[in-house]
Amino acid sequence: MFKADLHVHSSASDGRYSPAEIVHKAVDNGLTVMALTDHDTVEGIAPALAAGSEFDGFTLIPGIEISTDVSNGEVHILGYFIDYTDQSFKTSLEKMRNSRYERARKMVEKLRKLGCEIKWERVKEIAGSAAMGRPHIAEALLEKEYIKSFNEAFTKYIGYGCPAYVEREKLTPAEAVQLIIRTGGLPVMAHPYTMTEPEALIRELKDIGLAGIETYYKDYSRKEVNSLLAIARKYKLVPTGGTDYHGIDGNAETMLGGMNVPMSSINELFALAEQKGLKPLGMKVRK
Repeated sequence: MFKADLHVHSSASDGRYSPAEIVHKAVDNGLTVMALTDHDTVEGIAPALAAGSEFDGFTLIPGIEISTDVSNGEVHILGYFIDYTDQSFKTSLEKMRNSRYERARKMVEKLRKLGCEIKWERVKEIAGSAAMGRPHIAEALLEKEYIKSFNEAFTKYIGYGCPAYVEREKLTPAEAVQLIIRTGGLPVMAHPYTMTEPEALIRELKDIGLAGIETYYKDYSRKEVNSLLAIARKYKLVPTGGTDYHGIDGNAETMLGGMNVPMSSINELFALAEQKGLKPLGMKVRK
């Protein structure tokens, strides 16, 4: 039986499970194709590939999720089939991770002024060696019972436009697309409706190499999915999909592999990768 999830996070960034654990969980959940797409880091890919090699019929796509900014919201760009060993790519990611660290520190200070006394040292402990992210702050807030659910941290304090939100140094969407292409990958816009009226940006990014848009996404209604499918057809983009799984709050998020991503989308993505000659290191070949 075919089952895919092209948007998954591990503890290399802000997920709960280690790269090896998330692969085992994917296999247990019946996935045959999974993309590991940690935020601004590729450190989880090698251990995930090693874990995936234990299972026949399972394919792991080396991926990334890069955060970018636009005037009316955030835009995240996924990269699939990347060469995760490219040193210049790793250097660019390191700069972004440093910016994430400083941003998180400023958020903790804003939260303190709002009466949420969480310790910066505790946030660092929660993050460990992972790329620092807002979910680590959310977990600290939950620990101290300033919030009742993980998602409340984003809707009340640290989400876009909320009182403890802090901007950070980011690439533009076009720069992220170009960076992924230079690294031998296929760039795909994640969850397009994090911004209003995404079609204009999709059209702009298509002209410089955007390969797909995340259409089958956990928060999208049938109407939104159909709208994105129409945009994908219009601009000849691959309609991908995934759960954006972090494993942090099982009651609030769609479970790993919980989106019905059609086989046709996966086949189209792999065909495009083959057409462009993308054969990243460690990639298992689908039969």
